[in-house]
Amino acid sequence: MGLLNNAVPFILIVYATSRIGAGAASILNATTPIFTLIVAHILTADEKITAGKAGGIALGFTGVVVMIGPKAFGGLSVEVLAALAMLGATLAYGFSAVVGRSFKSIDPMVSAACQLSTSTLILAPLAIVVEAPWQLAMPGMPAILATLGFALLSTALAYILFFRIIMLAGGTNVMLVTLLIPISAVALGVAFLGEVVTPADLGGMALISAGLMIIDGRALRPLRRVPAN
Repeated sequence: MGLLNNAVPFILIVYATSRIGAGAASILNATTPIFTLIVAHILTADEKITAGKAGGIALGFTGVVVMIGPKAFGGLSVEVLAALAMLGATLAYGFSAVVGRSFKSIDPMVSAACQLSTSTLILAPLAIVVEAPWQLAMPGMPAILATLGFALLSTALAYILFFRIIMLAGGTNVMLVTLLIPISAVALGVAFLGEVVTPADLGGMALISAGLMIIDGRALRPLRRVPAN
């Protein structure tokens, strides 16, 4: 879990967001339930893909193609590599959701602490070799506060909730939360980072969101009900 839910996706997400922006990366991050469903179909016996879910997966991947756009067919530019890195992160999250099913009987606080401790042991030697931190200047207070925010809110608290939801609702359902991420991330990126939302971003978000709602199924249940005579 430390490797699949922290080390691998965090490296790929930092690479992606530094090149395509937080908004676009968050939209691609919304494909996490799609990859979770595919991984669960292959590796589990009780979370199989139905015809409706297959349609949702197709819509979601169409949204990804719309976002990446013609650049995907014109060579591997920096933007395409960053988008692929983001998709690699969501695939890692998909595997982590399935592996996380094994932690249902463990206290969420314990699971989160062990996962984060292990990922630290994985990443610390790598950071020392790659970044050579002793050669870098000390970060300023904004960077320190941002790191604390990532550590305490976006990581520690988030993973306590993550393992709690796995206990209550299962691995596939816990990843449906990524449907909410693009809306807030795009808005914050525009408000605070000066990012620009393109029509392709909006179209991709709409298709991915539609695919996730079909996969989840609950939003479409009223449409399936037949009125009583």
